[in-house]
Amino acid sequence: MRLPRATAGFLAARNAPRRVNIEVKTVGAITSQQSMINVSQRRFGLGVALVLFCLSATVASVRAQTNPLDQDDPVKLFERGQDAHAKNDYKKAIEFYDAAIKLKPEFPEAEFQRALALLFSNQKEEALRGFNRAAELRPDWGFAYARFGSLLSSYYNDDKNGEPILRRAIEIDPQNVEALVALADLRARAGDINEALNLSKAATSSKDATASTWRKRSFIEIRAGDRIAALASVDKALSIEPSDLGARYDRAKLRLDVGDKAGALEDLAALDRAGHGNNVPGAFELAQLYERAGRNDEALRVLDALPEKERQTPEIMALRAELAGSDGSTAEERAAFELMLEREPKNAALLARLGAAYRRIDPLKSQDYYYRALQIEPENSKFAIGYAAALIQGRHFAEAVTILRRVIARTPDEYTAHTNLALALYESKDFRAAIPEYEWIAAARPELATTYFYLAIAHDNLQEYQEALDAYERFLARANPATNQLEIDKVNLRLPVLRAQIKRGQGKRKAS
Repeated sequence: MRLPRATAGFLAARNAPRRVNIEVKTVGAITSQQSMINVSQRRFGLGVALVLFCLSATVASVRAQTNPLDQDDPVKLFERGQDAHAKNDYKKAIEFYDAAIKLKPEFPEAEFQRALALLFSNQKEEALRGFNRAAELRPDWGFAYARFGSLLSSYYNDDKNGEPILRRAIEIDPQNVEALVALADLRARAGDINEALNLSKAATSSKDATASTWRKRSFIEIRAGDRIAALASVDKALSIEPSDLGARYDRAKLRLDVGDKAGALEDLAALDRAGHGNNVPGAFELAQLYERAGRNDEALRVLDALPEKERQTPEIMALRAELAGSDGSTAEERAAFELMLEREPKNAALLARLGAAYRRIDPLKSQDYYYRALQIEPENSKFAIGYAAALIQGRHFAEAVTILRRVIARTPDEYTAHTNLALALYESKDFRAAIPEYEWIAAARPELATTYFYLAIAHDNLQEYQEALDAYERFLARANPATNQLEIDKVNLRLPVLRAQIKRGQGKRKAS
């Protein structure tokens, strides 16, 4: 992007003994609505970085002549610095700005542009010194304070130096939207949400407020936990700029957050029509939102519309497997989940999914994944039950029993916890403790035949023969030869001997 050139007024004054007053401002700024949808998930200060090369003096279209006379003309040297700056040749730009300043020491515009070139070339300390010189020469220059402060805080993460500069910009011009927005983001990062909200509201009350300003206010309101207010701000942004697809994406998410699935689906359909599912990042985000809206069919359609090569990316494969209800049974699916986990190591749901996928084929891996998921969400009963199941698979019964009893204490009617606890106790030969669990399961699901089979064996091992006989008979009454033939054969072999033992008075009474 080309930077503007010097004004006629500046040219006329170039030989004056006093400094020249040039106003620097931004032209042709790239707005957030031109960025990809997933920019809405980044902190709003990144938008400031996208205008880095739009700074220049307000100058007329007088083209600099590269002749020897330029070496004695600070204006021409300044213009040539801008040309190099526009081409991202910061080293050459700094050389020209230095030459202009040497000829005209009181040249705040050249000092400021030089400071920006230094900042863009990662010479922050020298850039700060240059900015301070520009500020000393022109202490009421609100634009310069706002631009330099916003770049420091939002792009270079230098809140310490950025904050006082931004506050000075607002002192000079209380309606400076750029400074208000950048300082709001800075204060939000510092945990001062109240001031951040006040600054955002001041920015949106300015006559210069844009759709982007309202959208950035919504980010602060989300951080404050007020999604209703954030939704109203995004509505305002879309009323100003209906084609802002980033804002529409934000609104779809917020509508889902507040339970407005119908409204969210309208926004998702608009994004879909606009082609934001035509690439991997867009398809991934769109499919996730369709999933949240309960439309897995639409989510799968978006993913399946991608070219074959793009469908093989780990994110797409993992999300598709999840949408299709896959348990990660194939090596390809597990590999996709694991590669996705490298990018999202704190994704508890993904860790638990991998725990489930590896439970039967690699219990140690399964235990590790479930354990990591529990470290992130220690109160999640499903993760705890999965971890216990993996421990049982690895024959660590005592640890599994401890975890499952803790789950049942919190959620007494958790069916899967009872079934896993019964199995852990049974496998560890603690038949006395297993019996109450099997009785609970039988009461909850009386139609299940295998419950009575294990209940009978538990009584049988404790020599409670009459109770064992009752349980065996209930098993036979419910057993299906197609699925329980092995157990049926075992029971039929045991019953004659068991009845004879009871007839002889053998066995023990069930403990009370």
